[in-house]
Amino acid sequence: IQADGTDGNCVTFVLHDEDHTLGNSLRYMVMKNPDVEFCGYCITHPSESKINFRIQTRGALPAVEPFRKGLNDLMAVCQHVLSTFEVRPFLRSL
Repeated sequence: IQADGTDGNCVTFVLHDEDHTLGNSLRYMVMKNPDVEFCGYCITHPSESKINFRIQTRGALPAVEPFRKGLNDLMAVCQHVLSTFEVRPFLRSL
């Protein structure tokens, strides 16, 4: 969903079947990008499992680029944690 009066640098993405777990983690990853001016999310209603995720970038960078990069970076971090956990089985007994 693109905000009115913008050229793609301010976009709200609707993520279905998601909650604070993805919202907060993804917001953190996206905000690490220096080209992002604003990033935030909200849960529309406690009984709905969807979030509105808004990104506004500086300049001509389309908001979909830091969104995509944030998702890829978050997947890489999760993969690293998973592989580290599998390599060190003694941690599972803690």
